[in-house]
Amino acid sequence: MKKIVTIIALSGIAFVSNSCADKFDEIDVNPNSTENPLPTGLFNSATKEYMDFTRDGWVSGRMMLPWVQYSAQRQYTEEDRYQYRLSTDDQYWRRSYYVANDYKKIISLNTDPATAALMSTYGSNKNQIAASRIMLSYVFLNLVDAFGDVPYWSYGNKDADFQALDIDASLQPKFASQQKIYTDIMKELKEAAEMIEINKDILIEGDQIFENDPSKMKKFANSLRLRVATRVKGVVPTAAGHITDAIASGVMTSNNDNVGLTYENNLVNPSPFFLTYQSRSDFAISKTFVQLLKGQTGGFSEDPRLFKYASPTSVKIGNIRGQTMTEAASASQISGMPYGLPSTLAASQASSASFFGASVLKPAYTEIFMEYAEVEFLLAEANGWSQTNYVNGVKASLQRWDIDDAKITSFVASLPAANKQNVLTQKYVSLFMQPAEAWAEYRRTGYPNTLLLPGQSANLNVPSATGQTTYIFTSLIAGLTDLPTRIFYPTQVKNLNTSNYQAAASAIGGDKMNTKLIWDTN
Repeated sequence: MKKIVTIIALSGIAFVSNSCADKFDEIDVNPNSTENPLPTGLFNSATKEYMDFTRDGWVSGRMMLPWVQYSAQRQYTEEDRYQYRLSTDDQYWRRSYYVANDYKKIISLNTDPATAALMSTYGSNKNQIAASRIMLSYVFLNLVDAFGDVPYWSYGNKDADFQALDIDASLQPKFASQQKIYTDIMKELKEAAEMIEINKDILIEGDQIFENDPSKMKKFANSLRLRVATRVKGVVPTAAGHITDAIASGVMTSNNDNVGLTYENNLVNPSPFFLTYQSRSDFAISKTFVQLLKGQTGGFSEDPRLFKYASPTSVKIGNIRGQTMTEAASASQISGMPYGLPSTLAASQASSASFFGASVLKPAYTEIFMEYAEVEFLLAEANGWSQTNYVNGVKASLQRWDIDDAKITSFVASLPAANKQNVLTQKYVSLFMQPAEAWAEYRRTGYPNTLLLPGQSANLNVPSATGQTTYIFTSLIAGLTDLPTRIFYPTQVKNLNTSNYQAAASAIGGDKMNTKLIWDTN
């Protein structure tokens, strides 16, 4: 797919000067129809575009994956110590609004009397609108979770503060408050689910995530609403009611309901994280995570997902690129990269550390938007740390990673009883490769408690050239004694939407990496 675009994303507005063709070579866009592109191409393109830049080697690989210690960098460890490149948050902001504009365009095409009839030949107008509202909710949820107050747009709420994507407002929209955004996202998800026409098409082609299944889309909307409401319960007044209503309205009930994007088994459209390894070899599995999976921390027995998540140390970059990776035969063949090292020590440890596993580093990997296992952990919390939901969540995650039944039975039998710590730690394990959600959950709950924090010391895998065997994890951001609680607003926004930026920074308590969001109360 190619997009020829002119983007003005100064503060949440994107203008698209040409339409898009499908990245999976299935959808052809009429080259004579730049103002009214096909919804099939727009939806497929926007969805893949979003995964491409949020699960790549930058937003994911150099920021969120290491911060939650699923990964550790083998060379440039500054980002592991929170000094990320400011171009990364610019990409996250700018391209999120760009994708949001594509979803808004689908809504416009399906609500404009001049185009709605034509759009209905590709799927139900209501279902296309519902799908776009749901995906807009997903995009804005991740934005507000990362930055705090942001420019926001809503299909069903014309609040004067919701000015993003609105070319009639200005190039300098207001930043809506977190309270208003989370409240509206829950409302949008509820209304989107309720408008779905179960017996009609979503899109006749180009729907790579719902597979033209309105029932699956509805479960996703309700499950995502359960996620949001759990995040802000006790902070947003409507959250408790949304938890009850989302569950009653129907959430995911099996791995068949998982919503993800499966990439192609080639080097033309491979998964974004695998693609990173075609030119780089920066990312290893984190030692703190391996220790948890080996049962050395956390209070669990050896987790069979260890062999899916991590490769043996004998696997080298050539095996990844040549797709000749193998699984480890024993846990002793897997070793994590010490997290938060000074860069001067990284080279001495890199060869002793495992890369991600063959089940992850493959072209046809499925990047997950949301999965059934997470829903069971959310239900466990809603039901007072339910043992049944806890076990269901662990089983669902093991099954998704193709663990054989005997190992599932053995591991589940060894689980310590459900409580807040155990449920949330297993939720963290199951959210592997979904770092934005794992980061949000850590900020909300403080779990897992197995992460290495600034000021703490840890052992090296092998002595350094000078004989050093331990190190201290030192944050490169002043004032951070834990994980970052948010990321900086992009420099472009500060410079071009200055007054609204300053108002937002003041409202949230300062544009700092240790400013807490409204639900971060642990």
